[in-house]
Amino acid sequence: MPELPEVETTRRGVAPWLEGRRIKSFKVREPRLRWPVPANLDEQIQGLQIGQLQRRAKYLLMPLVAAEQGFLEQGLIWHLGMSGSLRLVQEDEPWKKHDHIQLMPEQLPEDSSPPLCLRYHDPRRFGFLLYYTGDPLLHPRLEKLGPEPLDKDFTAEGLYQRSRNRKVPVKAFIMDNAQVVGVGNIYATEALFRAGIDPRRAAGKISFKRYQTLVVLIKEILAAAITQGGTTLRDFVGGDGKPGYFAQQLDAYGRAGQECRQCSGLLKEVKIAQRASVFCPTCQR
Repeated sequence: MPELPEVETTRRGVAPWLEGRRIKSFKVREPRLRWPVPANLDEQIQGLQIGQLQRRAKYLLMPLVAAEQGFLEQGLIWHLGMSGSLRLVQEDEPWKKHDHIQLMPEQLPEDSSPPLCLRYHDPRRFGFLLYYTGDPLLHPRLEKLGPEPLDKDFTAEGLYQRSRNRKVPVKAFIMDNAQVVGVGNIYATEALFRAGIDPRRAAGKISFKRYQTLVVLIKEILAAAITQGGTTLRDFVGGDGKPGYFAQQLDAYGRAGQECRQCSGLLKEVKIAQRASVFCPTCQR
């Protein structure tokens, strides 16, 4: 499942080709995603100029501007779901079986390379595309989200205070988007392993000092994953169609029954909040 680093990798990959260009055409081959793509969306956005792409949690925000509409805030919210990807391809490249949406930006006079279009590919169709007006951060899908893990607002002090008296397992706590966004199963597993924290422990029982370590590691691991293009486990590729390579550095996730790289004991798998959780019974406490 694409997590925060994969979405950020996608944003960085497609932004240079899209930002500042008008939408030349917009085609929907399969509108039946998690929520149906609006039937008249092509009419609403064709000719609009694409603003600076942003990311909020796992959502990719694409502001759209029309000079004649003044300062009206509007745009698109993309979510990649379980298996979705946005990638740049040649306009004449044949559509793949699970390619559902295509956005073609205009070619600029200074462009020397062949035109590229943006295609949304999603075998499971759990992703979605929403049209918004107004402030996108106040959209019902975004307004209740917690702090970004790489921003200064995400601190050990804040996480520690919110964890007091919480009996939920610490892994489920840091995967709660109301506490911090984008720390999905892969990166929560890795951060807790490297911090030496048992993922089953109650969030309220973790000391402030250990939360300090955990917050630093969450930031480091997510930053490293973004630098290396995300973590490819099954379906994800970045905006350039290439896989991410952070999976080669995973110490715990997906390694149940294998040898711990710290103590040589065997890694164990349990279920926490309906998700597989791998940890070392010796190193994590």
